[in-house]
Amino acid sequence: MTQDQLKQAVAQAAVDLILPKLDDKSIVGVGTGSTANCFIDALARHKGAFDGAVASSEATAARLKGHGIPVYELNTVSDLEFYIDGADESDAHLNLIKGGGAALTREKIVAAVARTFICIADASKLVPVLGAFPLPVEVIPMARSHVARQLVKLGGDPVYREGVLTDNGNIILDVYNLQITHPMELESQINAIVGVVTNGLFAARGADVLLLGTADGVRTLRAE
Repeated sequence: MTQDQLKQAVAQAAVDLILPKLDDKSIVGVGTGSTANCFIDALARHKGAFDGAVASSEATAARLKGHGIPVYELNTVSDLEFYIDGADESDAHLNLIKGGGAALTREKIVAAVARTFICIADASKLVPVLGAFPLPVEVIPMARSHVARQLVKLGGDPVYREGVLTDNGNIILDVYNLQITHPMELESQINAIVGVVTNGLFAARGADVLLLGTADGVRTLRAE
């Protein structure tokens, strides 16, 4: 199977998992990126089975609306049963690296509200130790140099992501050469740096379920 076929398979598996639990008052949290786009396309075939969605980015909101799915502001939503999103990396404990699409802050906010976070990814995203994928850090622009110096002290090699502004108007530093053996600790350390909005480690709030697309079908991993 191609990578696109694996993404489509896990997207459909996520729809199949949540659909029996949705009703006409349900609002679904939706992430950002190519795998999340596959989920949106699969979910749209059942748009009459739920009320609408909360989007983690402007791009996701536009895609949902293009399918005729109502999009709600998170501040107006009191209950969010599911958040479905992809990941750049996951370990066996369902700690994640996210933010390749520069939507990490809004993704982290929506994930924090949802009762169940379902991560959808192809098998290449499951790794023994996080960090081969550079860790994105969203930074207030005036703090870029200060934050970069602090990230170097933590053992990373930060690189400014040229030409990218987040939906929040901030910049991204991608941190290379990390071996993240204690993801929750590092997430906290980086977030404590003045000028950091948040970083792409989803460990304090990792995934509850990982649907992993493999050549032999979709595997389901659950957080311990």
